[in-house]
Amino acid sequence: MSSPVWHPFTQHGLEEAIPEIVSASGAWLDCADGTRLLDGISSWWVITHGHCEPRIAAAIAEQAGQLDQMIFAGYTHPQAEALARSLVALTPGLDHVFFSDSGSTAVEVALKMALGHWHNRGEARHRILVLEHSYHGDTIGAMSVGARSVFNRAYEPLLFDVATVPFPAERAQQDCLDALEQLCRAPDKPAAFIVEPLILGAGGMLVYSPDILRQMAAICAQHDVLFVADEVMTGWGRTGTLFACEQAGVTPDLMCLAKGLTGGAVPLAATLASAAIFESHRSNDRARMFFHSSSFTANPICCAAANANLDIWREEDVLGRVDALGAALDEGLSQFAAHSRLHNARRIGAIGAIDLRAGDSGYLSDVAPKLRASALSEGLLLRPLGNTIYLMPPYCTTPAEIARAFAAIGNAIDALTG
Repeated sequence: MSSPVWHPFTQHGLEEAIPEIVSASGAWLDCADGTRLLDGISSWWVITHGHCEPRIAAAIAEQAGQLDQMIFAGYTHPQAEALARSLVALTPGLDHVFFSDSGSTAVEVALKMALGHWHNRGEARHRILVLEHSYHGDTIGAMSVGARSVFNRAYEPLLFDVATVPFPAERAQQDCLDALEQLCRAPDKPAAFIVEPLILGAGGMLVYSPDILRQMAAICAQHDVLFVADEVMTGWGRTGTLFACEQAGVTPDLMCLAKGLTGGAVPLAATLASAAIFESHRSNDRARMFFHSSSFTANPICCAAANANLDIWREEDVLGRVDALGAALDEGLSQFAAHSRLHNARRIGAIGAIDLRAGDSGYLSDVAPKLRASALSEGLLLRPLGNTIYLMPPYCTTPAEIARAFAAIGNAIDALTG
C-alpha cells in the first residue's frame, strides 16, 4: 500500500526508496527493517549534541506534564522568560527576543521588523539587499531574499524584488564590498542587508572569511542600513563558535536562530533584535505594534527543550567536541586531496565539504541522487547539494564514525565514476 505522505524536496515520480526511521540515538538512526544509518547531516542540520539527548528529552517530558501550550499574545510563562534572558545574555547588543517556529519564520519576522522599523520612523525604505547564492527558507518572504533558482521558479510572481550583492569568492572579495557600498549609498536607501554569516548552506556550502563579514557589517553601519544575520544553520557551534558572527566581532541589528536552538529535538525559532528596533515599534499607538504571531509562538515544551540545550552549553565542553569533530573532518577530507574527480575541499567548524567534478553542477545534478542512494546502501545518511558532498554530523560523532562516513563516500564516488 502506497503512503499518502507528500515529502519535502522529494520527486515522488522517481519512486526512490524512502526508509522508515523508527528510533535514534547519538549519531545513529534505526530503520524499520533493522538497518542502521549514520546521520551524516544531523537530520537536515538540526541535531547538535546527538539524537534523543537525555537532558533535553527529560526536560520535554517534564514540561509536557506541567504546561503544554498557551497563547503568547499578552501572556507569558517561565520557560520563555528564562530562555529570552539567556539568549540576550549570549548576544550582547541584542536586547529583545521574538519567538516563532522555524528558520523561515525567523527570517520573515526579521524582514518585517526591519521594514516596520523604518515605517514607524517615517522613512520610506522598502528595499532588501541579499547575498548572491543565498538561501533563507521556503516561505514567501524568505524565498524572496534567497537566490532565484529552481527552488522558487514556479513562485516567481509572488516574490518581491531585491538587490543582490555578489558572493565574496576568492579574488573577488573587493567586488562584493564595492557593490554593497554602492547599494547602501544609493538614493533609494535600502532597509536591510541579510546574510548567512561565514558559510552559505543550500547555496553549496560556500565559505567566506570573518574579515569580509566584518567589513560588510561595517559598511551597513556606516550607511545606517540594518544588518541581518541568518544564523539558523550557522548558530549553535556549526562554524566553530557559538554563533558565526563572533568570529568577526560583529553584532547584527537582527539575528535569526532556529535548528540547534533546542538541540534539534523540537521546532523553535527566535529573532533577536536591537533595542532601537524594539523601541521603534513601542508606542501608545496600537497601530505601531509588531503584527506577527503564530498559534505556537514560544510553546512551553519547545522552550523547555531550548533551556535544557543552553544548560548543556553552559555546563559541558561543547566547542571542544566541535574542535575534535573538525579535526576528524580534516583528516577525512585529506584522503581525497589527490582524487582526480574531487576538488575544493573546505572545512569550517563542524562542516566539511568537497565538490565532485561533474558536467551538471547545479542543485538538480544527476549525481546527487546517485550518491545519496549509494551512501544509503553503505549505512550513511547523506544528502549532497548537487555536486557538493558535505558532512555536518552531530557533535557526539566519533573519529571512527567520521572515518566510516568518508569510507562510504569514497565507495559512493568510485561506484559513480566506474
